[in-house]
Amino acid sequence: MNPLLAAVDLDRQLDRVVHAIEAFAEELSRIDLPYLIAALVLSLGLQLCRAHAWANALRAAYPGDAVSERGVDSAFLVGSGLNGLLPARGGDALKIVLAKRSVRGSTYPAIISSFAVLAPFDSGIGLVVLLYAITQGLLPAAPRLPDLPAFEVSFWAGHPELLAVTLTVLVIGVMVLTMVLARRIETFWEHLKQGVAIFRTPRRYLREVLAWQGAGWLLRFASFWLFLDAFNIGGSFDRVLLVMSVQAITGALPFTPGGAGAQQALLFVTLEGATQSAILAYSIGQQVAVTVWSVAIAFLVLGVIFRAWDVRRLIREGRSARGDAEAG
Repeated sequence: MNPLLAAVDLDRQLDRVVHAIEAFAEELSRIDLPYLIAALVLSLGLQLCRAHAWANALRAAYPGDAVSERGVDSAFLVGSGLNGLLPARGGDALKIVLAKRSVRGSTYPAIISSFAVLAPFDSGIGLVVLLYAITQGLLPAAPRLPDLPAFEVSFWAGHPELLAVTLTVLVIGVMVLTMVLARRIETFWEHLKQGVAIFRTPRRYLREVLAWQGAGWLLRFASFWLFLDAFNIGGSFDRVLLVMSVQAITGALPFTPGGAGAQQALLFVTLEGATQSAILAYSIGQQVAVTVWSVAIAFLVLGVIFRAWDVRRLIREGRSARGDAEAG
């Protein structure tokens, strides 16, 4: 290539990068702080609702006054906050250790299994949101997926046969593993079933767990609406469900932390009417704001409530307990 033409092309590329950075910075400077603060407060309310639901599940496992509401709620806030910072969901290990300290006479297997009480609602509402987005045409059609600028989306969408084979192998592998370990799984369940004792009383489960999860979901919906307004995207019923669907899809992708990259790629083709710089500012800005807010609360609670600062030791203890429970 002609050196002069190469220099001109490089200069154009640099201009585009500079322009993109300037547009991104301009979008960030236009953030509506009152909306952002209100959204963060609602996100905290969401976590407190989920924490209370978990505490109620533990009360069913340990009747009486064995469960410290403040301790369990604080353990949940610490774990959820640091999950956005620590690799391999290290925050869950903190939840396990701190919750055990907050429930008198508890065991690690029961604390670990109690996480499953929150799963039915989370899975169900996630599926409903995703189905709504698909049926309303809010997500991009399959032919457009290979063109999205993210490897983890475009590769599998462009190779459906390989995806089908991979999923088939995984399903067969899980079935074989389940048959081989059937006896161990049965024993494991015997040790863990105390944590899901609330399922034995469906009305109590609906009243003390599912209802609080539902309240938390409404707070999450409202916080997403305010986040969209804060970053000048504009909140609406469809857009909130769309963003929730995108997060559910990208959160399931194991290639990048939190589905980073894939999330922006999907938002670019689904949030119609917004510029790429605005979408980028929103997606990155919301993730950063929520992460910083959650981590700050986690460390505040860790120091004020638990008087504990050695995070690494707590994580090691939690992971060791989880490993021992699985081995048992």
